[in-house]
Amino acid sequence: MPNDPITVFGGSGFLGSAIVHELLGAGHAVRIAARQPTLPAWVKESDPLSLVSADIRDEASVADALDGAGGVVNAVSLYVQGRKTRFDEIHVEGAGRLARLATAAGIKRLVHISGIGSDSRSRSPYVRARARGEAEVIAEFPKAVIVRPSVLFGPRDAFLSNLAELTRLPVIPLFGRGDTLLQPVHVVDVARAVVRLLGGNPPHWRIYELGGPDVIRYRDILTLLLTYLERRRPLLPVPFPLWHLVALAASVLPNPPLTRDQVILMQQDNCVSEAVGTFAELDVVPRAMRDCLPECLTTT
Repeated sequence: MPNDPITVFGGSGFLGSAIVHELLGAGHAVRIAARQPTLPAWVKESDPLSLVSADIRDEASVADALDGAGGVVNAVSLYVQGRKTRFDEIHVEGAGRLARLATAAGIKRLVHISGIGSDSRSRSPYVRARARGEAEVIAEFPKAVIVRPSVLFGPRDAFLSNLAELTRLPVIPLFGRGDTLLQPVHVVDVARAVVRLLGGNPPHWRIYELGGPDVIRYRDILTLLLTYLERRRPLLPVPFPLWHLVALAASVLPNPPLTRDQVILMQQDNCVSEAVGTFAELDVVPRAMRDCLPECLTTT
């Protein structure tokens, strides 16, 4: 039914909350599904928004969250695995479970959030899990749409905020020579693309890769931030083998500031590839990162 809610798993996260906001703005009823769901600070009493407690690892709670839904978005993610939660539990088994139960519930639209660079042959367990999760989703829900964003930025993000903090150091270490190419994308632009994919027109592609308008080297992003923040710092190239040693040493910490998966990701470009859907097919014009620095770094 047109007014059936769209369930957003992970709707309390950085991307998930942006998707919820854009869905409501487009006139959809929305259901946030999370382990500890909370109402966003911006929500109005009149907004058709509901909460449901759900763990993607739990069959019954996922089924309950899907009950009566008109569509579903899987924006659940795990970036650092620990002893209690592994990548495969969330990105492979959980994603497959959600897709299977969505099919059983008769849901017609499923958007699964993955990431650019998903590769089952990667050295990174995280990247391999992402790729295997995509395969599980398609196997269980053949008409699912896979959305692969590049690195996300926006207000209160984990990307620009962390890099801005890095510029406080007297010397800024680079991953290698800092030549890795990135295509940063605004979180709201990705959210708007997801809304389009949940609309009435069937998507032309099964995979969409979403990147911003600029392909930029990692070192040039740091230079851009230094200029905006009016700081002068030297950039120090650091070989990747040394970064792997640092990540290995940090792995014993409860919340490691750097993981081997992150180092591996920084060894390859993160840009939109060919033969996939893009913003262009969705009539969304992504905004440039340099134009968004004031809104993203207002508290830095």
